[in-house]
This record gives sequence, C-alpha cells and structure tokens, in this order.
Amino acid sequence: MKQSVLSRYRVMAYVTAVWLLVFTVAIILKYGFDTGDTMLISQIHGVLFIVYVVFAFDLGSKAKWPFGKLLWVLAAGCIPVASFFVEPKITREARPLVTDREPATAEA
Repeated sequence: MKQSVLSRYRVMAYVTAVWLLVFTVAIILKYGFDTGDTMLISQIHGVLFIVYVVFAFDLGSKAKWPFGKLLWVLAAGCIPVASFFVEPKITREARPLVTDREPATAEA
C-alpha cells in the first residue's frame, strides 16, 4: 500500500470531522436559537463525507480490513469528534502496511 492512500484518508478524516462540527454548531444555532441557515454547510459536509467514504473504502480494501471494521471507520465520520479518536488508531494500524520504497535502478 502506498503512503498516499493513508495520507488521503487522514486528511479527509480531519477535514470531514471539522465540517461535521461546524454543521453540528449550525444545526444547534438554527433550531435552538432560530438563527442562521444550514443549507450551504450541509452541502459542503455532504460532498466531503462522500470523498471520505471513498478514501476510507480505498484504505480498507488495500489494508484488507474485515467488513465490520470498515463500517466502524465509516461510522466514525458520522459522529461528531469520533474521527479525532479513530483516525490516530487507524493510522497506527495501517502505517506498517505502507511500502513506499523506491524501485532499485540498474546502473551500468
């Protein structure tokens, strides 16, 4: 597995988590205090979450995770602040699988 697969997942885990927190605050403001609108924030988070799902699935398939673990990682993207705890654990588990070695070149 290449380092870029893990890096893409890590970036999207944090970006999605931050936008989920922003969306949560917007929902609280909208329904709790009757201020603000959530349309743009929800759309941005929705698109980012789709990208997160694709990258998490890519990492899971390359790391050969069981289906239950993949669902657990995907669920972490739906729960505010969960990604901040799940991402470091997944990174520790996936880092030994990274094989970004340069191919040996034959010199004449």
